[in-house]
Amino acid sequence: MVLDIDDTLDVVHGRQELAEWNAHYDERCFLPIHIYDTATGRPVAVVLRPGKTPSGKEVRGWLRRLIRRIRRHWPETRITMRGDSHYGREEAMSWCEANGIDYIFGLSGNAVLDRLVEAAADDIRVRRAEGQHAVLRGYAETGYAAKSSARERRAVARIEASASQEDDMLRRGLDIRYVVTSLNKGSAEYIYSTLYCARGQAENLIKQHKAQTASDRTSCRSPLANQFRLILHTAAYWLLLDLRDCAPSWNPARQSEFATIRLRLLKIAGRMTETASRVRVSLASCCPEAELFSLVAFALQKAGP
Repeated sequence: MVLDIDDTLDVVHGRQELAEWNAHYDERCFLPIHIYDTATGRPVAVVLRPGKTPSGKEVRGWLRRLIRRIRRHWPETRITMRGDSHYGREEAMSWCEANGIDYIFGLSGNAVLDRLVEAAADDIRVRRAEGQHAVLRGYAETGYAAKSSARERRAVARIEASASQEDDMLRRGLDIRYVVTSLNKGSAEYIYSTLYCARGQAENLIKQHKAQTASDRTSCRSPLANQFRLILHTAAYWLLLDLRDCAPSWNPARQSEFATIRLRLLKIAGRMTETASRVRVSLASCCPEAELFSLVAFALQKAGP
């Protein structure tokens, strides 16, 4: 199971507790953490927190609580954590290694990393110039240990040479991105392009959580009340996911956004007739979604004795 962890901007407009100024976003905000099982699109945890980048100790604390709860029910499940460089902290990685959790995190570049992959980067830059390619991409890996690290870890670099940046004296025609991972198998290209880049889907799920369920409406003064709001929005997200999954695979509603599901299945008029043994729903004869409504209703109905 791969769990994606990321934080997202939640702008505040009052004096809510935990709200802080974030220079990157130029806003007073919260930065709640979202964790998803991207393979199924299910939210695992949504936690309200102050509007600042999480520290290594904070990330370790949230991971510890989450993994303990998962292990209580599924002790043999292999878990891989995936996130950007905010979560590639020494404390978090050491805890993952000590508890049998794999990880793949973004890694901030620096002069030491650039020097370690300089040979591969120079080769890609020369081949791009010789072939007169607009863009040429390659991959490399190396062992890397920061001063605060207890051990050397596998670092993977995505190196991209482009003609548009060849006059940039700072980049020298290169754009290099790094990730750090505990995974020993797989090529550098597979680790970066297939595994790490797949975390982009988690960003889409966060946008859906915010836009389709309005989960950024955290206007209460108390952080406890705002956390409860997030729990309610996440429960609504789960219900809409279950409702969408009940649509037949051949129906476009199976891939629809939540706003479309609400419009087509929830915001419709009908007449309810309740008897001792059943509830009858009568829709208008011209209702365009009558067939879909009945198929979803049958899928949601529990099997009889």
